[in-house]
This record gives sequence, C-alpha cells and structure tokens, in this order.
Amino acid sequence: MAVTINRPTTDEHDPSPPARLSLTPGTVPGLLDGAWWPRSRDLSRELPALAERLDHSWGRVTRVTVNPAFWPVIPRKVPVAGHTVHVGWFSNEQDPHKLLLFSCTADRLDLLIIPPETDPAAAARLMSAATTPGSLLTASRLMEDERAAADATESRDREEEWETEGGTAPPPAGNPTGPSLARDRREQPPGDRRRPRLVSGGA
Repeated sequence: MAVTINRPTTDEHDPSPPARLSLTPGTVPGLLDGAWWPRSRDLSRELPALAERLDHSWGRVTRVTVNPAFWPVIPRKVPVAGHTVHVGWFSNEQDPHKLLLFSCTADRLDLLIIPPETDPAAAARLMSAATTPGSLLTASRLMEDERAAADATESRDREEEWETEGGTAPPPAGNPTGPSLARDRREQPPGDRRRPRLVSGGA
C-alpha cells in the first residue's frame, strides 16, 4: 500500500473543536483504553485537539501510531500547543481501527478509532463498548459486531416494511400451500403417471 507522508508544515487549519474522546474508567486492564471519534480523516487537523485534551488529563502526548488503511495522508509531525507530536504508521502490525498514543512518561493508550462518518447512535454504542473495563474485544472485533448488528436491524426493518405494505412471509420449504398445489394439479398433462391420487370420489 502506498502511504503519503507529509513533511512538517505550519498549521494552516482553523482551531479544531474539542476531541470526541471517551476513556475507560478505573484501572481494570483490557485490550482498549477508550475510543476516539474524529470528525475527519485529516490527521493534521484531528490530532492536535486529541493531544491537547490528553495533555491535561493523562500526560503530554509525544508520539502516535496508526495503520494507514483509513488515513489518506500521514504527517511525520503534528504541532500541538507547546510541543510537537511525532506520527508513525504500521501496515500489518497494528489494528487498522486502533490508535496508539505514547506520553512523555512512557505510558501508552490504545484507542478504538470510530470512523468520522459513523452516525451518532452507532458511535455511542461503540464508545460504550470500547470503554468497558476488562473487555477482551479488539478494535476490529468491535467494528465487526457493530456492522453485524446494523445489518440485522436493516434486514428486520426491510421485512417489517414489506409486511406493512401487504407482503406476507414465504411458506416454509417443503410445505406448499393449497392454491399452489391445486394449480400444479391443473397444469399436469392428461395421463401423467405422477398425477395425484384422488382423496375421495370415483375412479
């Protein structure tokens, strides 16, 4: 995969709104330490707000790593208020849905990255799942579970809408209904050896 890496430049973006971040409460270890829901796939714009929020509550962020699968451009460095955050990437070693952050005290946070286009309801569910203390679900597994739940809900909604508009559920396999069976009998040619046995009446 070709990865575009930008050289450090001055920040030409307007100040970003506060980062949408949720961290796991307590100290129970798990595979994830929280979730981050960026507003775009522009790391140069999104990382400063995230780092600034963590600088005060967790420790000064010095380095982050991502998987380039969902990031069109990866800057080498991102200027943050008062310091610089170095950015690295791993194609195979890092879960594409996870962001790793390292602080000046050598602490590390593993965050689920919720895609920017995710609707608020799904993002709330993912935030909750990612911040469950002691969870052993990976970032990709959480995303797969959310997609499966969304597909199931969409399928159920389509079925309910179809039935509301006058449709009926198909009969069970191997159990033909009366009208279709009668039609099959009428369509059989005279003298067909497979004609159904008469239930009652003459020969």
